[in-house]
Amino acid sequence: MLLGKKIIVVLPAYNAEKTIAQTIAEIPLDLVDEYVVVDDASTDNTIQVASTLRVKNLIKHDKNRGYGGNQKTCYDTALALNADIVIMLHPDYQYTPKLIPSMAHLIASGLYPVVIASRILGKGALKGGMPKYKYISNRFLTWVQNLLINQKLSEYHSGYRAFSREVLEKVNYHANSDDFVFDNQMLAQIFMAGFEIAEITCPTKYFEEASSINLRRSIKYGLGVLRTSLGYFFHKTRMISLPMYKSK
Repeated sequence: MLLGKKIIVVLPAYNAEKTIAQTIAEIPLDLVDEYVVVDDASTDNTIQVASTLRVKNLIKHDKNRGYGGNQKTCYDTALALNADIVIMLHPDYQYTPKLIPSMAHLIASGLYPVVIASRILGKGALKGGMPKYKYISNRFLTWVQNLLINQKLSEYHSGYRAFSREVLEKVNYHANSDDFVFDNQMLAQIFMAGFEIAEITCPTKYFEEASSINLRRSIKYGLGVLRTSLGYFFHKTRMISLPMYKSK
């Protein structure tokens, strides 16, 4: 507990057999009450490795539901376990679990309901090995998104996020895609609902075992991001009405 708030870390796992143990080992269990691992029908030994770690809340999808589909199960489970603060951490060890206390404090103190660990603040992205084409596309997409959504985030594409229970109970994340664009759709929903988002600097690591999408999937993701931002703009200006922005 932190300031009376129950903290649950959720780990959406897919083919993370080589990194999940190291990730879980660095979760600060003196602060985190529980953690949840959802294996999205991995083709490697992720579920077996997680089992040896004695993960209390271990869920395995019978079939692959996609990155967004995995997160839906993660958040549903965390809410069912009565979480007050939910932190999403990738088990591929690309993001350090050592930021969990800082992210949790910002929410538990009531300063912000959402926190994103940004790779772009400072020089963490390129220093950590982010490919230049990913960095350039990240900066371009973020610029367009800030313009259309009227915000000033340093990036919309980090997969390391913390949410208050109130946010997860209000935004209709089940209306979102099961693919990678889920993350962007959720941020758009959060802004549409009137919540503010804090950012903290996050070092990152790109290495062989860390998850990454290929060029084809990256292009699909980029187009989905632009579509999401345009949808937000048109919904906000009441030119269209999108169901994803209706509260639960």
